[in-house]
Amino acid sequence: MTTARDCPYRLVELVPELSYGESDTDNMLIQGDNLDALKALIPTHSGKVKCIFIDPPYNTKSAFEHYDDNLEHSKWLSMMYPRLELLHQLLSEDGCIWITLDDSEAHYFKIIADEIFGRRNFVTTFIWRKVDSPNDNKVAITPDHDYVICYAKNIQQLEFKKKSDSSILVAYNEPDENSDRPYRDRLLKKNGKSSLRTDRPSMYFPIKDPDGNDVYPIHDDGREARWAKGLITVGDLIKKEELVWKKRKDKWIPYTREYAPEDPTRPWPTIWNDLDTTRQTKSHLNKLLGYESIFDTPKPEDLVARTISMTTKPDDLILDSFLGSGTTAAVAMKMNRKFIGIELGDHAVTHCQPRLKKVVDGEQGGISEDVNWTGGSGFKFYRLGEVIFNENGSLREGISFDALASHIWYGDTRQSLQQSTKSPLLGVHNGIAYYLLYNGILGDKRPDGGNVLTSKVLTILPPHPEDLENGQKVIYGERRCMGDARLKSENIIFKQIPYDVKGR
Repeated sequence: MTTARDCPYRLVELVPELSYGESDTDNMLIQGDNLDALKALIPTHSGKVKCIFIDPPYNTKSAFEHYDDNLEHSKWLSMMYPRLELLHQLLSEDGCIWITLDDSEAHYFKIIADEIFGRRNFVTTFIWRKVDSPNDNKVAITPDHDYVICYAKNIQQLEFKKKSDSSILVAYNEPDENSDRPYRDRLLKKNGKSSLRTDRPSMYFPIKDPDGNDVYPIHDDGREARWAKGLITVGDLIKKEELVWKKRKDKWIPYTREYAPEDPTRPWPTIWNDLDTTRQTKSHLNKLLGYESIFDTPKPEDLVARTISMTTKPDDLILDSFLGSGTTAAVAMKMNRKFIGIELGDHAVTHCQPRLKKVVDGEQGGISEDVNWTGGSGFKFYRLGEVIFNENGSLREGISFDALASHIWYGDTRQSLQQSTKSPLLGVHNGIAYYLLYNGILGDKRPDGGNVLTSKVLTILPPHPEDLENGQKVIYGERRCMGDARLKSENIIFKQIPYDVKGR
């Protein structure tokens, strides 16, 4: 089985004529094989993606030109495995991935996802109702749903937002003379299961009513009950005068007052039958792009929007490596999220790019009205460029400083490079400062002008940010003119380009 390690590193090259909108945008639309594109993103975006939504091919009989069930199944899993490995690396620790599938591969997919993400990080499987009209009546069973499988990078750090539900407020009284906020009063006496004195003896005690008489929790049938709150809590309510007394049949009954939440929410259900269907989505794409959708099951914008809204906030980074018609990128832009979209072949130009241009211009389909989208933002279009390393693992000539710096930093630290201004000092990791002498970074491409480590070059390099005197340095350069003893005295490890640059 192919693994992510077997895939070469490539560069991504900007295509200005297909880019659109704001020039300083971080949004990326990449045309090319998604395995190569994902590997190209590792040095710059590892651990930065908050949410991934992918809609891979479902592995039906139309997925491959020559259909053989066993062969196709193994080919599909082999195709998905290395891509999942890379997607896992790109996710932030508090990030998550959503995958839409049907019965063809969903259950097999979960096995490889469990292996890569860990079973403990499986969140749940949602059900999306994709059909809202009868299918072929000639068959006995017609599938009308797809699965939306969700995994966390680290389940302990993933935070889900609950579903907003204003209908919860129906259970509360409107503000009146008793309260300036919506409220409801609840019996202090416990009812239902485990409501007897014998269940919680310590919660059976007297409370003084407004007339000074002791009131005990007693059920209507005469059985001794218990209060819903303990002695200390009830004492605090009394002290704060927050216990509510109401007279019922000449008896005082104690209540606690509960105020309506400002933002009423409830847990998400796992069955989603309130979203647009395939039919409605195809109609939207037809109006948007001017021709019938070539995708069998395009995903509606509100489905993608729901997954994004549950786990992200504005400016978070969204990724889709099976971009298709461009839905995930369109939704991310409308929801003020950053995005990276990857699509193979002509679809990137014929479908995704025109659609995203319309979004930038304020297109009003899909979720636009719900999120008050009026246009703006932008995206940069990229194509996959040359491989950074040749067949024997050596660095290719002509690689830019930025590309090599990002690759070296990730190779040594397994983190994305964070460099606001170009400098030979790439950063500090675990107390070690990393430097790159390449492509005339110090302003002079002559041998003694910056690409070669000399005593003169060492004096003009930025100092170790954390330890000026004895901080350890790793310096990459074309060669060195300093002996081993001098390097040791300066606490320097020298690595020669291209031989010491990791090719994987």
